[in-house]
Amino acid sequence: MSDLYLKLVNTPVGKTAAQSLGLPSPVPLKRLKRVDQPFIEGDVLIGSAAGGKAVATIGSILSSSAAKLHHAAGINSLADSSMAGNKANALGLDQEITQKFSALIFDATGIKSPDELRALYDFFHPTIKKIAGNGRVLVIGQTPSSCRKAPHAAAQQALEGFVRAVGKEIGKKGATANLIWMAPAAEEQLDSSIRFFLSPRSAYVSGQCVRIGKGTTAPATNPVAPLTGKVALVTGASRGIGAAIAETLARDGATVIGLDIPPAMEELQKVTDAINGKALACDITDEAAPKLIADFAEEHFGGIDLVIHNAGITRDKTLGNMPEHFWDMTIAVNLSAEELIDEELTERGLLKDNGRIVCISSISGIAGNFGQTNYSTAKSGVIGYVESMAKHLKNGITINAIAPGFIETQMTAAMPMTIREAGRRMNSLSQGGQPVDVAEAIAWYCNPASSGVNGNVVRVCGQSLIGK
Repeated sequence: MSDLYLKLVNTPVGKTAAQSLGLPSPVPLKRLKRVDQPFIEGDVLIGSAAGGKAVATIGSILSSSAAKLHHAAGINSLADSSMAGNKANALGLDQEITQKFSALIFDATGIKSPDELRALYDFFHPTIKKIAGNGRVLVIGQTPSSCRKAPHAAAQQALEGFVRAVGKEIGKKGATANLIWMAPAAEEQLDSSIRFFLSPRSAYVSGQCVRIGKGTTAPATNPVAPLTGKVALVTGASRGIGAAIAETLARDGATVIGLDIPPAMEELQKVTDAINGKALACDITDEAAPKLIADFAEEHFGGIDLVIHNAGITRDKTLGNMPEHFWDMTIAVNLSAEELIDEELTERGLLKDNGRIVCISSISGIAGNFGQTNYSTAKSGVIGYVESMAKHLKNGITINAIAPGFIETQMTAAMPMTIREAGRRMNSLSQGGQPVDVAEAIAWYCNPASSGVNGNVVRVCGQSLIGK
């Protein structure tokens, strides 16, 4: 459904009216237009606290981009910023800054005490007002749990609060802020995540913290089609978010098995035909469903590389008024079926080495929601499932989750207008997301270069004011 308010406030008359009335004026988000589009363009400033472990890697990744690179200079606490490489020109932060930055990237991995957090202020204070519309702020830190001393862990944990607050300050420009917590010596795993968070693919992802481990050595891939040769199973693929996931994975080179319930087969067939995929009619709550799915994958492809658990339902009622079948069905579709399908695939060895499992949670599973005790329970269970399974999967297989916020779908279009408008505006970007925003985050998880991204729950919600 079209967001008429967003269109109106981006006209001269509408913008003036919104400003005079103190109403939000959301900036239209720039999303990926073509697959060979540069992941970042314009002026990009790199900074580092003393002892930064990632700054050289950041500089190396960006050196092949279309951006004009600068590194912070002129302030003692940022002296190590020069390690960004010889393609980054020095930019004195002690002088007047005339550039508008497409991205501000800061290596905070060297910060070991609260006093050293001053480097954040030294870098961002003179530059944050220079962030461009649809700009990006990205901070790289060290995973707090890997810090041996309490002051070190405190300083690294402090980065989360900093990034979330920055995201709320710059959201009015359509800009985002995110944090990567890197395990020690995991610099080589940064590439896919830096590219994602700096690119239009992450337009509706802000205020998020991602943990990256050492992972496995990433094979060389076609950057335009990194999923070439991969087979993906996408449940609930007939429309909305599921259809966008199927289309995006196919765009990136994957062969897609689209799955949905038999009554949705006509819509599903249209989706899979358009991307040269295969359609599979299946009710995932059926006792025979896991075997049916596994047999289909084995017969046609010899296995699966990517499993995307998108299928989900809501059956809303307050707890005291909820019939038991509302509860049972919601848990079965949103949680139990995922576990049973994964178990069948892994026990039969059909989930290939370096495979990916992606589950769909929800901000309702993080914050709870009125009239959704069943749904919130199931989606919170998904988070627990992902965090536990990440510790046990082997052979380079990873599992992560996406927690969407307000996404423009047929379901949200059917909401009462006041609730729909509240959902759209109650985030830092003051607008709803698109199904492709969820799909792009899933494609990042599925990238062969994302092997270090494991056990994460990333919200695609424009930094919703609901939840953490």
